[in-house]
Amino acid sequence: MLKMNYLFTSESVSEGHPDKVADQISDAILDEFLRQDREARVACETFCTSGLVVVGGEVHSDHAYVDIPATARRVIKRIGYDKAEYGFDAASCGIISTIHEQSTDISMGVVREDPDNQGAGDQGMMFGYACTDTEDYMPLPLALSHRILMILADIRHNDRSLMPYLRPDAKAQFTVEYSAQTHKPVRIHTIVLSTQHNEFAPDEVMREKIRFDVQDKLIPRLIASLPAETAALFDDKFVLHVNPTGKFVIGGPAGDTGLTGRKIIVDTYGGRGAHGGGAFSGKDPSKVDRSAAYAARYLAKNIVASGLADECLVQLSYAIGVAEPVSIFVDSYGTGKVDDALLASRLGNIFDLRPAAIIRKFALKNPIYEPCAAYGHMGRKPYIQDGMQFFGWEKLDAVQLLREEFGEQVSKFASK
Repeated sequence: MLKMNYLFTSESVSEGHPDKVADQISDAILDEFLRQDREARVACETFCTSGLVVVGGEVHSDHAYVDIPATARRVIKRIGYDKAEYGFDAASCGIISTIHEQSTDISMGVVREDPDNQGAGDQGMMFGYACTDTEDYMPLPLALSHRILMILADIRHNDRSLMPYLRPDAKAQFTVEYSAQTHKPVRIHTIVLSTQHNEFAPDEVMREKIRFDVQDKLIPRLIASLPAETAALFDDKFVLHVNPTGKFVIGGPAGDTGLTGRKIIVDTYGGRGAHGGGAFSGKDPSKVDRSAAYAARYLAKNIVASGLADECLVQLSYAIGVAEPVSIFVDSYGTGKVDDALLASRLGNIFDLRPAAIIRKFALKNPIYEPCAAYGHMGRKPYIQDGMQFFGWEKLDAVQLLREEFGEQVSKFASK
């Protein structure tokens, strides 16, 4: 039976989206605690609405003190909410902090006499995913959604004359057509972009101006930034929706309440693979919701990059207070060169997946989290700044190890 090509859609949101404002404040506060105390344990949540930010959660630190209002205001100003007319202004918004001491019950489960046997800070399951859609081994619809919003933010911050009406809030969505036979992207089907803007012209004039600029300035910049193979997926037939409601003046926390952890699909794989349900931002790495999700991404990415599969999902699960993972699961969606169960059974021997080992491998006690809190935690380029590794879980330093470990099985697969 002839199969039809299929469509898959993912979205992203800008740094000025209210949920991402909340995520960035939470991670900035976490970073400030870690700068002063690498052993601090933090679970910080942020709520923001018109003219108000509320920070809550629990913290354990022997000596760190963080100025919560000053940290929040710095983040809000960096994002671009610096005018009263936006309905949310770094200089004038109210900030309430209700942070309190972390439960001793949680601390008792994490702390061990041998630091290497530190228990998981929570129970749950975490997923990592990778595929061959892009050179970063990320799903193409999400990668493009992130990329176009990063370019839009760069224009707003650094080249404002190009689109002078831009405000911080924005959302993007890409629908990609995939081959039913190869499951590879074949063309860009639909682009949806909504961007907050000033009100200085009649609605219809403003809408047409923004649409023209998106089509004539923004999308060409996006295409020029892409590898040739991906750029070729853009033809003259894709559907474009720009500010489809017709107007987007009221945005950010003034237009919609923001909460930490409400964009976990944007943070990960855009709906591809799976998600265990745990958010990242505001949590120190003793919380396996964060650290083990990074480890699972590292495993999946290195598995795909090593040629063991074209697509891979890795699940890790933990019990609170227990160091070793409860289970390891691998699904290569039929693309694997090695049996999935065999691969899963060996990963725990090849890699130390105890929380302390994950934290040590990726140096997760460093204050590296604020840059993660917008435009995705996965698929970013690792880099060194101030002697610290950012996005270390994106490194491909296990490719050769995996090829050597499973070379025999791959040879047997190839000979069948």
